[in-house]
Amino acid sequence: MARQPQDPSPEKAKHSDERELVRDLAALLDETNLSEIEIERAGLRVRVARNISVAAAMPAQLHAAPAPQAAAPVAAAAVDIAKHPGMVPSPMVGTAYLASEPGARPFIDVGSKVKVGDTLIIVEAMKTMNQIPSTRAGTVTQILVEDGQPVEFGEPLVIIE
Repeated sequence: MARQPQDPSPEKAKHSDERELVRDLAALLDETNLSEIEIERAGLRVRVARNISVAAAMPAQLHAAPAPQAAAPVAAAAVDIAKHPGMVPSPMVGTAYLASEPGARPFIDVGSKVKVGDTLIIVEAMKTMNQIPSTRAGTVTQILVEDGQPVEFGEPLVIIE
């Protein structure tokens, strides 16, 4: 008489379901080009993230293909922007908005004078509008994102000098 396989224990089934969930979330990261996903259900909280270094990724893309001589200053500028002391990085993954609502006047323009705490941009994350404040007083010299553009954690948003 052949032996019947035993049913997996509830604990093994639970771990198998959790592994499957992590695999599904990792696949979703690849499909959507997000840097992280976090979910919570039935008391289980799962966060899947990948490390992306914005400063390192930008020059690597520029050096991957043969480029004309004119592109060399652009590569240097990309590195300088990431290390600029007045660079304001995105504190989260989301969508950047330059104004409080469509058609409204932007919070800042190039040449705008800002004080510490002034709202520069809004980053929408999980249906929450997060105001990104200025960390220093000065003049906005560059706005590095467009209205409605997806942004990653640490991505340069604005340069204030």
